[in-house]
Amino acid sequence: MTLPRALSFCVLLLFAGFLDSSLSAGTPSEAAFKKLQSLAGQWEGKDAHGMAAKTSFEVLASGTAVMEKLAPSGMEEMVTLYSMDRDGIALVHYCPTNNQPRMRVVPSSEDVKELSFDYQGAGNLPSPSAGHQHHLVLRFEDANHITETWTWREGDKDTPMVFHFARKTN
Repeated sequence: MTLPRALSFCVLLLFAGFLDSSLSAGTPSEAAFKKLQSLAGQWEGKDAHGMAAKTSFEVLASGTAVMEKLAPSGMEEMVTLYSMDRDGIALVHYCPTNNQPRMRVVPSSEDVKELSFDYQGAGNLPSPSAGHQHHLVLRFEDANHITETWTWREGDKDTPMVFHFARKTN
């Protein structure tokens, strides 16, 4: 290999290394958000009662948001938008009950196995005791399986809704 070609090759390797390092996650929240982005596509599964459910994830706005459309059996579709929020990840859940709970999580590790989103408030909620989604645990079982546990709160009663999903293959 000639000297100019060798130098070009070295520059190419350095540039490729720079690109690779710039694409890697730098904080636990960035790693978790990349994991959310990796869910892009169609998913199908069942709830805890064996009823069919489906969801989909789409990366939007130049990779700054992830939109989930969850359709449990016998219920209207719900939309959740996830985005980075300083040192954490925030979500806004658009519910058929016409309120919009906001939740947030701050991951503690880059090895993300689950995200446990805590309630931060809600838009269009007439009172704190009115029914609303209050908590979400999103568990990454593996690259093709996730479990979502949504907690519905009404008054002082919490009711979990569990969904097991597998990535849909064509």
